[in-house]
Amino acid sequence: MIYRSKAPLRLGLAGGGTDVSPYSDEFGGAILNATISLFAAASIEPIEENGIIIQALDRKEEQRFEWMNQLPIDGTLDLVKGVYNRIQKDYGLPLTNFRLSTFVDAPAGSGLGTSSTLVVAIIGAFVEMLKLPLGDYDIAHYAYDIERNDLGLAGGKQDQYAATFGGVNFMEFYDGDKVIVNPLRIRQEYLNELENNLVLYYTSSSRESATIIKEQQKNVTEKDAKSIEAMHHLKEQSRMMKEALLKGRLHEIGEILDYGFEQKRKMAHNISNSLIEEMYSAAKKAGATGGKISGAGGGGFMTFYCPDNTRYKVIDTLNTFGGVIRPYQFTLHGLTTWTTL
Repeated sequence: MIYRSKAPLRLGLAGGGTDVSPYSDEFGGAILNATISLFAAASIEPIEENGIIIQALDRKEEQRFEWMNQLPIDGTLDLVKGVYNRIQKDYGLPLTNFRLSTFVDAPAGSGLGTSSTLVVAIIGAFVEMLKLPLGDYDIAHYAYDIERNDLGLAGGKQDQYAATFGGVNFMEFYDGDKVIVNPLRIRQEYLNELENNLVLYYTSSSRESATIIKEQQKNVTEKDAKSIEAMHHLKEQSRMMKEALLKGRLHEIGEILDYGFEQKRKMAHNISNSLIEEMYSAAKKAGATGGKISGAGGGGFMTFYCPDNTRYKVIDTLNTFGGVIRPYQFTLHGLTTWTTL
């Protein structure tokens, strides 16, 4: 038997950064995101040789271990090992030799929630294998706890919940790691138009999001008024985006994104840089009405809203910067698991 899972990556459309503690604990955060047809996948399959093999097929990394309860966290494949260690601690694994393989459709550090989505997918494979009684909220919080507490990785909360629930969601974040996921019932024609007009562009550079996030957290802790005020505006942006999507006021989307990009720059240094600013300016001159940096910023993917068939001119312009346009569709489903022979 082979136990498989996949979970979708996400586009953060508004409110990015307000899901990060301590801001969400003190003020409450709100984010609107949508999952797309890029995935993190995991498979667990029995093997004849003794021990455990873990491998990231997209990164061409592999480690082999004799059977043990806790695998060493040493900077290689730590997300996989972190999940294994926690599952072993909480539920116990049968003494079975197996290979755990993963693959992610986007590079690490690209701003689409790859790390957290991968953790969700790995948990999903173990849930399928062990038939664990975990619901969507349980899995998402479990993934968050492993990343933030077990592995000590800085970051927010939205990615784990987006990957688990899937679809278009308005998420609220409160003190004590409380999260409320509100699925949005958006008319299909509105989603079709949004999908048509949003161009997803990979800048061909990734970044270490933890550094930017730690500065953002420091700014809140030290009561930096400019940074906190920007986060307040971004939280309001998520409500503006929700209303525009639900009511079909798609002509407002670009301006709402542009407003968020202006505020995002104020949260921490290195969220933007000269190349990102040049790309953004060129896309707007070509017809985009707004856009954003995905994730923490500093590189990775960018999205641009391009109404009235301007997407083709915008794509031509972005291609001059050496990045890659990435086709996608919105997805309605989150974490999926199954067993095959």
